Amino acid sequence: MSDDSALEVSWLCDNSLLRLKLNRPKANIVDEQMIDLLQLALDENLDNPELSAVLLTAEGPNFSFGASVPEHLPDQCAKMLAKLHKLVLTLIAAPVPVLCSVRGFCFGGGLEVALGSNMIFASPDANFGQPEMTLAVFAPAASCLLPERIGQAMAEDLLFSGRSIDATTALSCGLVQFLEDSPEDAALDYFDKHLAPKSKFALRQAVRAARGDVVERMKIKLDSVEKQYLQELMAGHDPLEGLTAFIEKRQPNWEHC
Repeated sequence: MSDDSALEVSWLCDNSLLRLKLNRPKANIVDEQMIDLLQLALDENLDNPELSAVLLTAEGPNFSFGASVPEHLPDQCAKMLAKLHKLVLTLIAAPVPVLCSVRGFCFGGGLEVALGSNMIFASPDANFGQPEMTLAVFAPAASCLLPERIGQAMAEDLLFSGRSIDATTALSCGLVQFLEDSPEDAALDYFDKHLAPKSKFALRQAVRAARGDVVERMKIKLDSVEKQYLQELMAGHDPLEGLTAFIEKRQPNWEHC
C-alpha cells in the first residue's frame, strides 16, 4: 500500500486486483495532482502479468465532486485537459477490466474518469452529472464517452442541461451496471466470482477484442473535441465569465458569445 497521499494504491486478491482509491474526502477533486497520481499508478502496473483487473474507488461519502475549476482557466486548461484525456484513454485502453465503485456525488471530471471503466457499481445514494454547462463550458471526455454508454439522446440531455441523475435512473439508462448498498464490496465479489478464476491471458484477449474499436474511435473524437474546447470555446466571453463567477461565488453575466 502507498503512503498517506491523495491516492491510495493497494494490491488485493493475491495481488491480482489493483485498487486505486481517491483519498481526499469529502470532495475527492480530480485536479492535476490526482490525475498525475492515477496516471503513474496505471503506467507502473498495467503491464504486470499477474494483474486481472483494476478497481477505482474513493474514500468518504462521495466519489468525486469533479475537476478543479481554477485549472479550467485559460492559462491552465490546455495542460490539465491533455493530462485528463491521456488518463481517460489509458483507462479505456487498459488490457484488463476496470471496475468502478461510486458513492454519493460523481460529477464532472470525476464522472469522466468513471466513464473510462468497463462497469460501474453504485450505491443507492449515488448521483451522476456533467454540470459543466452551468459554467458555460462543456465536458470533452464525457461528450465522447457518454453517448457510447447511454445512447445519444440521454447523453445529450445530461451534457446540454448539466442536470444530475440518481442511481436508479443511472441504472435504468445503462450508466451503472450494478446498484448495491456497498458498491465496493459488490465489485470485489464480482471480481472474485467472475474474473479471478479466469485465465489472465484469455481475459486480456477478451478485453482487447471487446474494446479495440472503441479505443480507436475515442482517440480520434477526443482529439477533435479537445481542439474545439481550446481553440473555439475558450476564445469566447462566456466560458471565462462562467468559470470566474463560480470562483468568485457570484452570478455570471452572459453575453452569449
